[in-house]
Amino acid sequence: MATETIGQRMTAQRRLLLDIIRSANDHIDADGLYRQAKERDPRISLSTVYRNLSLLKDVGLIAERRLGEGHHHYEINVAPHHHHLVCVECGVVFEFESHFTEKMKAAVEEASQYVITNIEVNMQGHCRDCLEKSSQ
Repeated sequence: MATETIGQRMTAQRRLLLDIIRSANDHIDADGLYRQAKERDPRISLSTVYRNLSLLKDVGLIAERRLGEGHHHYEINVAPHHHHLVCVECGVVFEFESHFTEKMKAAVEEASQYVITNIEVNMQGHCRDCLEKSSQ
């Protein structure tokens, strides 16, 4: 990843955090990211993790998501139509894409005279497994 991409030096710690976020099987939170980073670089501090998460988010390399919990999760920033459906019972996260948001954005911009710069759709519900368990 080139340093011009973020307008800052791509430090070994930033590269490490991006690597962990990219390889995470799930949406990782700051504590989980810190634990994994500490295993690979014992010198890294929690404040360094938070500071770099803020920078990486500000430059658009990662996205910060609130997935029905009291804290944020992080993922590599992907397509603009990338959204989340969270089961309120088991917490499983289903990712989906919808081009409907672009139509909604255009309609809201026209009606409000705003220029929308970000759209986040986080839906909550009950997954199929939890519905089946509750009907038994």
